[in-house]
Amino acid sequence: MHEPAARSPVHITMHPNDNVAIVANDGGLPAGTRFPSGLTLHESIPQGHKLALIDLPAGAAVVRYNVTIGRAARAIAAGCWVHESLLEMPVARSLEGLPIATVAPPATEPLQGYTFEGYRNRDGTVGTRNILAITTTVQCVSGVVEHAVKRIKAELLPQYPNVDDVIGLEHTYGCGVAIDAPDAVIPIRTLRNISLNPNFGNEVMVVSLGCEKLPPARLLPPGTFALMDERGRAQARTGPDVVCLQDAAHVGFMSMIDSIMATARTHLQRLDARRRETVPASHLVVGVQCGGSDAFSGVTANPAVGFCTDLLVRAGATVMFSENTEVRDGIDQLTARAANPAIAAAMIGEMAWYDAYLKRGRADRSANTTPGNKQGGLSNIVEKAMGSIIKSGTAPISGVLSPGEKLRDRNITGGLVYAATPASDFICGTLQIAAGMTLHVFTTGRGTPYGLAEVPVIKVATRSELARRWHDLMDLNAGRIADGDATVEQIGWELFRLMLDVASGRKKTWAEHWKLHNSLVLFNPAPVT
Repeated sequence: MHEPAARSPVHITMHPNDNVAIVANDGGLPAGTRFPSGLTLHESIPQGHKLALIDLPAGAAVVRYNVTIGRAARAIAAGCWVHESLLEMPVARSLEGLPIATVAPPATEPLQGYTFEGYRNRDGTVGTRNILAITTTVQCVSGVVEHAVKRIKAELLPQYPNVDDVIGLEHTYGCGVAIDAPDAVIPIRTLRNISLNPNFGNEVMVVSLGCEKLPPARLLPPGTFALMDERGRAQARTGPDVVCLQDAAHVGFMSMIDSIMATARTHLQRLDARRRETVPASHLVVGVQCGGSDAFSGVTANPAVGFCTDLLVRAGATVMFSENTEVRDGIDQLTARAANPAIAAAMIGEMAWYDAYLKRGRADRSANTTPGNKQGGLSNIVEKAMGSIIKSGTAPISGVLSPGEKLRDRNITGGLVYAATPASDFICGTLQIAAGMTLHVFTTGRGTPYGLAEVPVIKVATRSELARRWHDLMDLNAGRIADGDATVEQIGWELFRLMLDVASGRKKTWAEHWKLHNSLVLFNPAPVT
């Protein structure tokens, strides 16, 4: 993995037991290419795609990451291209008889002395940004809120220089849905917990229409706002500031806008009084995710993120990894790393729920891989999952969240957490915001301009070619690992230090610089009426 990929023919093998490897060279390699080992390519193979290292008879296990990612649909000669059409995907691992909490935690020393400049909140959380977020109860008000936010940014925000941004928490939920269906709890608690994200400073402002199925009192009941003082004593409960567009007091559109702006000014004044303080790195809450993945994701970027995940856990921080279908084929690895049997059982429960959810829609995990994934060399979801799981590092898994839950619902204040989410970039990011994420790390091989308005997003490129082409979109180039110019450990430490700088506001990510923000997408498995 440390040979220079661009200078001579190079393939990368992930484990000594593997019988396939991926082509590392930019642009791929032509037929007739001879490797130093003497292996010769019988056909042209694109970068990131697999070649057979030995002759594989029909039905033979095709092994990458020391895992069977499929079986040969026909005989494949050494030096031939092993692509999707030549692989028969194995069935999903049963959720019965899994190893439970069998992996001993690695011996590590606490990582002390690392800090960042963050915003302390009254509930004990710490934000990395100081943002006024305007919650919406229903999609009907989105246009009004969008108009109001533009005016707030232009007319009010310049008066409050310590406030980073004003955003509308817009979505497509709130009415026209079976609000009392059992699974409706997921989008409702997701929206509620997003409103309480630490980057919003405990300032909750709501815009409601007035006739929706999800009124403010149901979305944010009084108990939502029980805060603790420095001695752990409950403070007085208060409700959110609500602007209801159907109130009789609103005569005309401008009346609505004026009311939103007046309410926003009160919150901006309180947010503007806040200042960054030096806090331990243990207050970081990081979400890790991959999107636009390729065969290098599990070779460069995700292993570096995994190394960084271990550093963060050693520093006492909280790290969430997610994406149900992208870990399902490695569930045995995860249950083995559970800190105790109860956590393993919770993980199995989330996988079983999602299996049933997909079955109701007459789909399965194989629907996950995208055309771009396949163009990047990933043949199926099994191979993709093996490269995805490594983002979680090696620490024991100390907590599990159901979709839409926040860390404090489970009294989680540190360690590695599995936050169960769909693999969709936008839904996963939305659910991690709800969980309490204050900093996001997103790896990509194919490239995506993904960003979130609610938290800074650090994007890590898996390949140097992508990092060069998208030089003003990628924040870190992990492709140097495949080039032989850096190690996983070096990139992991670079990412760790970059996180502290971004969390402190000393650096902006490219997504922040260009203001690239994807919309919130709530996960709604309940019926629409």
